[in-house]
Amino acid sequence: MKKALVTLIASLALLPALAVAQFPDRPLRIVLPLAAGSSTDGLVRLLAQAISIETKQPVVVDNKPGANGFLGVQSAMTATPDGYTILVTTNSTQVINKFLFKKLPYDPEKDLAPVTALGRGWLIMVVNPQSPVASVKDFLAQAKKQPGKMTFASGTAVTRFAGEMLQQVGDIKLLHVPYKSVPPAINDLLGGQVDTLLTDGGTIMPHVRSGRLRALGATSAKRLAGLPDLPTLDEQGLAGYEMSFWWAAYAPVGTPAPIIARWNALFANALKAPAVQAFFTASHNESYHTTPEGLAKFQADETEKWARIARAANVEPE
Repeated sequence: MKKALVTLIASLALLPALAVAQFPDRPLRIVLPLAAGSSTDGLVRLLAQAISIETKQPVVVDNKPGANGFLGVQSAMTATPDGYTILVTTNSTQVINKFLFKKLPYDPEKDLAPVTALGRGWLIMVVNPQSPVASVKDFLAQAKKQPGKMTFASGTAVTRFAGEMLQQVGDIKLLHVPYKSVPPAINDLLGGQVDTLLTDGGTIMPHVRSGRLRALGATSAKRLAGLPDLPTLDEQGLAGYEMSFWWAAYAPVGTPAPIIARWNALFANALKAPAVQAFFTASHNESYHTTPEGLAKFQADETEKWARIARAANVEPE
């Protein structure tokens, strides 16, 4: 009897290890709180493909855009915490939203378990090529002649903050035109309905290369290695303007630590895939992998940084 009990206890102790060894044994879901066609969507689909190859399981990318990312985050955080649903999102939902809205339907720190950071990058300020604006200095001069009449589009919290900071640093007044995501904002910029947009290079540079949009500058502290001829906003009269964004993965709270560690390793391998590295090169961004603890620390530091930006830009939560 005692021997049987010892055997049972030993078997039960092995169950978590066996569960991790067998994980995943069915399709996986990555929730993305952004629309299909965005740069983040492109990255996530490449990561999903690499993870699918390694795990030999389908990886479904579930786009849930709208409501400032609320829908996607809530879908992920309320999923069964068994490791089969993961959220990939940006600093928009995890940091910036708390400075834009008085009340969020989720807590970025308490409702999601960090898995790993995935990458980071900078924004490009663009205008329609039919615009008389040929530089950031031109844009600032024209905006000062027409206070409150020129417009900036936004499709995420990051792009919203970029425009708010443009007004604060440039000492200008613009009209904010919000969109549910970046792609429809680009469509209206292409059609001449809005004056400018600041968004990531992966999404916008194909339009610049085709001549459909004109790039004015980058929000990086120094010129981007892949775009050495594109001056920074700081160089063009916006002293101290620097803004970055990042991607990261999270699991529903309660997901077992060994499963989170498994996802961390899967993402680490996926980030090394040639197609994923090509994405980062082409979009002028960089891959960035952390431990779960490293992501938690990074997010805390970013929250402090964006709090300072929000105060400087006089952003009032809605």
